[in-house]
Amino acid sequence: MKVVIDGQSVEAEEGWTVLDTARYYGVDIPTLCHKEGLSPYSACRLCVVEVRRGERSKMVASCSCPVEEGMQVITKSERVLKARRMILELMLASTPNSKTLQCLASKHGLTKVRFKGESRDCILCGLCVRMCDEQMMGGAIAFAHRGVERKVSMPFHKTPEACRECGACLYICPVCELPCQGPMEPGELCNACLDELRLDPFPSGD
Repeated sequence: MKVVIDGQSVEAEEGWTVLDTARYYGVDIPTLCHKEGLSPYSACRLCVVEVRRGERSKMVASCSCPVEEGMQVITKSERVLKARRMILELMLASTPNSKTLQCLASKHGLTKVRFKGESRDCILCGLCVRMCDEQMMGGAIAFAHRGVERKVSMPFHKTPEACRECGACLYICPVCELPCQGPMEPGELCNACLDELRLDPFPSGD
């Protein structure tokens, strides 16, 4: 099917998502809760793009939005970039020492967090839950409660027999990784990664 991404007409296979199509043609869309080999979850919304049909447009999570014939996708409009910066601000307010989030903030030109910090240790991206269930076939952890009380938990707060202590949940977590060596207080941004990006516009990694 024919799809237009950032003004370029491309072809997409049936069953592909907007994110699949964009990445196939080398269009960069940032993701956090999405990983190859795991089911789409659309929790972080960082992969948001703008989809236009005629005079109307809407914001969608590209990781779970299937492509359709004639769809027009814009991945870097001001509306999209503003939404991504806002999402990063909200996540950094609760987990400022995540190196992944700090790097993403620098890449998106974010230099200040305006929201009051909470110093939490989870952004509810669901990566650990899906990794344990879908790749490790363990199902030892899951989400508990709803709303502001939602959290990742083990049954009865005890390590179940299904847990092999493989460490996959820690490996994939964007918060449990080696922490950013910059800020120590909620709401702070070190932007050391931003300085690195200015010096090297084509860095080899984060």
